[in-house]
Amino acid sequence: VQFLPDDSVFETTEFKTKFFMNQLKEYAFLTAGIKFELIDHKTDQHYTYYFEGGIKTYLKSLNRNKELLHPSVFYVNKEIDGVNVEVVVQYNDSYSENVLCFANHLKNSEGGSHLTGFRAALTRTINDYAKKSGTVKEDDALSGDDLKEGLTAIVSVKLESETLQFEGQTKEKLGNSNVRPAVETAVKDALEIFLEENPKDARAIIEKNMLAMKARIAAKAARDTVIRKSVLEGGGVLPGKLADCTTKDPAKAELFIVEGDSAGGTAKQARERQFQAVLPVFGKILNTERTRLDKVVNSDKLKNLIIAVGAGIGDKYNPEKLRYHKLIIMADADVDGEHIMALNLTLFYRHLTELVTNGHVYVAVPPLYKATWGKNKKYLFDDSERQQFLKSPEGKNAIIQRFKGLGEMNADELWETTMNPQTRKLKRVTVEDANEADKVFSMLMGEEVAPRKRFIQTHAKQANVDL
Repeated sequence: VQFLPDDSVFETTEFKTKFFMNQLKEYAFLTAGIKFELIDHKTDQHYTYYFEGGIKTYLKSLNRNKELLHPSVFYVNKEIDGVNVEVVVQYNDSYSENVLCFANHLKNSEGGSHLTGFRAALTRTINDYAKKSGTVKEDDALSGDDLKEGLTAIVSVKLESETLQFEGQTKEKLGNSNVRPAVETAVKDALEIFLEENPKDARAIIEKNMLAMKARIAAKAARDTVIRKSVLEGGGVLPGKLADCTTKDPAKAELFIVEGDSAGGTAKQARERQFQAVLPVFGKILNTERTRLDKVVNSDKLKNLIIAVGAGIGDKYNPEKLRYHKLIIMADADVDGEHIMALNLTLFYRHLTELVTNGHVYVAVPPLYKATWGKNKKYLFDDSERQQFLKSPEGKNAIIQRFKGLGEMNADELWETTMNPQTRKLKRVTVEDANEADKVFSMLMGEEVAPRKRFIQTHAKQANVDL
């Protein structure tokens, strides 16, 4: 099959090689033993994708850089009523889940009937086993949410293509009603056997589920406290250090999250009060990569941020109550500032994911240098701009000032360079590949040292370290 895009129909006729690389790699994972080859005639590069283990190998890739909770892998491949069901599951010791769903190799990011069947089987079977073994009391029950912590799973179904039904035009949610019972039966029958044959692994899984249940109960109590303090939920007060804006239109409102009272004070002076709010956060916040929700909402710094944002957290997250459509992390351009930025991004990605996926999280880009000559000035945002400027006629006689931190700028400079919508530079935080993002956060912010060390050694020359 050959395909040549028509430029009268498509906005672009150029394709990114990376897109095809990711797509073919995924196909190879989903079809064990089938080889896929990609040839890029522009660069004469050849890429081959072949995985004998199929989705088992895919699961191993997803769990890389994570500490496994149990060595054995649950796997089932069974056909029921014309639906081929292939599922693989393994828990790790993290507090987030990663479940991928596919129908005829099409990724269904919103899940659908196969995901519903999988969750129903998982919840019912683990509860039955836990009560039978005496681990969980008869009157208690693990919820579906309790089973999500550390869960990595791939749910792949195949059926006659002409029978496929999707909700919406994007094919991101499977709608076939006959798929749910097929997946539920296949997973339930096989999982019962797996738990009986692997009692040590079963105990490890259920113990983690029970810890999640206890944390959920504790988090609910702590979260209710946060909600009671939120002006949007019960007439409480906003954090005392928050300098709020006057507009009540969230689409126009911006919240600058700034480290320290010094920079926060300057930002409060520099801001446009009508639509810009400033929340100073003194010191580094909690690393939430491996932190349960109850500890998140009990942290004073994070609690203030959650209240200020207004949309809640966890299963109480409500995008309709978001108070600002732009959440801007503003940190110094040094090692500490980069670490603070990473900690904030970890919080948003792990516990307020929708803020990231819906495009509400931004990173401010303050300049590194200020060049002055005569009555003229120019802000330079990186070393390459500085080098280029020094070669210009103006640069030969200019005085270059290095900004060590946001606190060194006066209010006018901070407004002009970092806060003025007409002149500032903002980077919107996006997630093109959720699996890759998950791996990076686990590697950089998790407990495993070796993967992080390898990453640092590999990318050391790319770092702009200013101690």
